[in-house]
Amino acid sequence: MLAAAGEANRVARGCCSGVYPITPQTEIMESLTAYPFTKGAVVTVESEHSAMGVCIGASIAGARAYTASAANGLLYMTENVFAAGYYRLPIVLVAANRTIGPPWNIWVDQGDSLALRDAAMLQFYCESHQDLVDTILVAFRVAEDPRVLLPALVAQDGFVLSHALMDVDLPDQTQVDAFLPPLDLPHRIRRDHPRIYGGLTWPRDTQRQREDIEHAMQAVPHVMEGVLDEFETVFGRRPAGAFPAACTDDADLVIVACNTMARTAMHVVEARRARGERVGLVRAKLFRPFLRDELVRALGSARRVAVLDRNHSPGSGGIFWAEVVASLAGRSDVLVQDYIVGLGGTDVPHAVIDAIVDDLAARECAGPPVFFEEGG
Repeated sequence: MLAAAGEANRVARGCCSGVYPITPQTEIMESLTAYPFTKGAVVTVESEHSAMGVCIGASIAGARAYTASAANGLLYMTENVFAAGYYRLPIVLVAANRTIGPPWNIWVDQGDSLALRDAAMLQFYCESHQDLVDTILVAFRVAEDPRVLLPALVAQDGFVLSHALMDVDLPDQTQVDAFLPPLDLPHRIRRDHPRIYGGLTWPRDTQRQREDIEHAMQAVPHVMEGVLDEFETVFGRRPAGAFPAACTDDADLVIVACNTMARTAMHVVEARRARGERVGLVRAKLFRPFLRDELVRALGSARRVAVLDRNHSPGSGGIFWAEVVASLAGRSDVLVQDYIVGLGGTDVPHAVIDAIVDDLAARECAGPPVFFEEGG
């Protein structure tokens, strides 16, 4: 979908991608370098830092720009990820989530993408191949909206998703063209209107810039709703919003999870519902901006919330848990417990999520983060 999105801009200023391989992202890079773009270029570089640098230069020139990375490669790219946000460039970055080393580990957890949580960047998390295909297109459309103009990260679970096969409804180029209009970046380089990019600025100007970025983030929910409406018109299906919920209308206990863990959790919810238990699920799809009011509505009247975190912030706990707790700051009647699972690619099967539900149901109060492994 990255290639199709780039090709859709052939009637404007074309597309460009800076790429550098890292497992489990490499197949994306190979696909991009093999694509016969009508008006575009894929630049192979010597590092992830340079890959995002190429995207910055291309985007400032008005091209549709995108790249992909994972793990330590994503960290190496970090300086330029922050720069892309502060330049207000709608670059799309696909992250194949992989554990940060050392010690070296090629399997999934979300410490890499969530390390960028304070960058001026949207963050989407995908549970399936179809969700990934659709979200990439949505990310371009939202990021390029004049009310937003920020980069966007689209995350998938490394190997669990990136190296698995699944039937998908893959849009053809005509449909992508209809959904993604030509990009006209308002502050791109122009010979008839010289600009300075990245010069020295004064403290007050920097504060105003950050405030403008905050306003752009606040515009995302409204922009995204319109984008999802148009996506449904063009493609005949509607991607998930920020916090899709299942079985939460009457739930006493709700699981909050994202990516492929949410699919497993849904099976647990269905099995427990069949036994008469009032258990629900909220999938965390949009992490930045974190739409607190939408999360609270999605949780409904639940009094117990289990947050499944495939990540760890040392000394704090799970990163999604911290956001959920902040969202429920005014709700002292809700017990929110953090469960750290799946780090380093550890499996999170039904048995683990069942044990988590049992643990939460038996609690009288929340405790420190629980590191849950298979077997309890």
